[in-house]
Amino acid sequence: MPYRDIDELPHSVRSHLPTHAQEIYLAAFNNAWQQHAHEPDGEAIVHRIAWAAVKRRYRKLGDAWVPIRP
Repeated sequence: MPYRDIDELPHSVRSHLPTHAQEIYLAAFNNAWQQHAHEPDGEAIVHRIAWAAVKRRYRKLGDAWVPIRP
C-alpha cells in the first residue's frame, strides 16, 4: 500500500538511505503503486521501481549512499 511519509517506509530503506533519497523512494513507490498494485507480484515490482529511481540519483559508496554529481 502507498506510504504517507518516510517514517512509514521499510526499515531497510530508512536505515540506509539519506532523507532526500527516502523522499525519492517514497514518491516513486507511490506513483508506481497506482499503476502496478493490481499485478501479480505488484508490490515487489513497485519496490524495484522505487529502488531504480533512487539509483538514478544516488550510488552506494562503501556503506553510504551518496548523490551522483552531474
